[in-house]
Amino acid sequence: MLINKSKDMTPFDMTQRPKKQSPFLLPLIWGASFMMTRKFHLKIKKTGMKKIKPPYLVLATHQGFADYYIAPLALFPHRAIYVSDVEGFAAFGKGLYRSIGCIAKRRYVSDINVMRNIRWAVSKRQSVVIYPESRHSNIGTASMIPDNMGKLAKHLNIPLVILSVHGAYLVNPFWNEEKTRKVPIEARLECIYNVDGLNSATADEIQKTITEKLTYDEYDYQHKAGFIISDKDRAEGIEKALYHCISCFEKYHMNSIGSTLSCGCCGKKWELTEDGWLRTDDNSRVHIPDWYKWQRKQVSEELKKKPVSKEFHVSIEALPNEKGFVSLGNGRLTLNQNSFVLSYADASGQEQTLSFPHKFRESVQTEYNYRKKGPCIVLSSKDCCYYLYSDDTYFNPTELQFIGEYLYQEGK
Repeated sequence: MLINKSKDMTPFDMTQRPKKQSPFLLPLIWGASFMMTRKFHLKIKKTGMKKIKPPYLVLATHQGFADYYIAPLALFPHRAIYVSDVEGFAAFGKGLYRSIGCIAKRRYVSDINVMRNIRWAVSKRQSVVIYPESRHSNIGTASMIPDNMGKLAKHLNIPLVILSVHGAYLVNPFWNEEKTRKVPIEARLECIYNVDGLNSATADEIQKTITEKLTYDEYDYQHKAGFIISDKDRAEGIEKALYHCISCFEKYHMNSIGSTLSCGCCGKKWELTEDGWLRTDDNSRVHIPDWYKWQRKQVSEELKKKPVSKEFHVSIEALPNEKGFVSLGNGRLTLNQNSFVLSYADASGQEQTLSFPHKFRESVQTEYNYRKKGPCIVLSSKDCCYYLYSDDTYFNPTELQFIGEYLYQEGK
């Protein structure tokens, strides 16, 4: 379903109203969700939900694939409408995705049609589920939460519910999603504001509470819960997220094999222990999210010293609609203080240039091995998503995400 054989570049119709989840599909959705999560011994706790009836707004953490199966079970026996990336419509088919109640959106692109469709769903007494992080977690910690969620909750004026999950990232770490690990999953469905509470709180206060409730650290969860992950290849792929050596400070030389992360420049090695630490030969250990946080700080320090200027050779795939991907061949991606700029030759040989200003994009969509094609970032306009792959050694999606987020904040 993912290849657009007709090369139809007609944009996806974002104005089309969503459908309520088909009552005939609901038993299948719940049954499939139960079967997919049974081996993880999923536990769901509900707090403050007894008097809460649909419609309500659900904001959920987004750690991995398991999230898609957890939400229907947490909301049972009620159905909902889900805000979803256009990619899902291409992967599973527009008909099916509409039948399971999905609203199409392009990540990190403002589109009034999404807001209109959410309002329509609420008017039909349908709860709406949004994953504000808009991505699977890179390293088991929360991604940036858009700063307009409090305003959205005030505008809709329906109960605000948080679905927080622990374990979904560790089941399928984003840097190796092909490998599924047996990890216990816990979920909590909590109403944090009823309508009276929303009316008495400011948007900023609601935003702060939302951000706190959606914050997580999956390695801290593992340490406290005390379970182990004993897979022999448990570290393979982690260098995609941890690209900057904390020993010699060189970038792009990190490698992994089995349970070991190593630097190809200085030779330093860390073992990913069964209980979720990176341990060196001298028995010192690193909390994995701290390494990730350190990398972000290094990017910030570099950008404070000098303007960014990078250029990459990329292969380009466009996703304009639900019919799938269209290859646009090879091109050049440049990165400067103001924007990402994509250049390529179209089918007629005409040079095309697209600009993606940082000030309009709170983050950059990262992919570590999407469709087994290697590292990738996705830049989107209102009409199309552009999947950009590169074999350049210094093309690291995590670093590009950090740069994009820093420059967005600087441009606000």
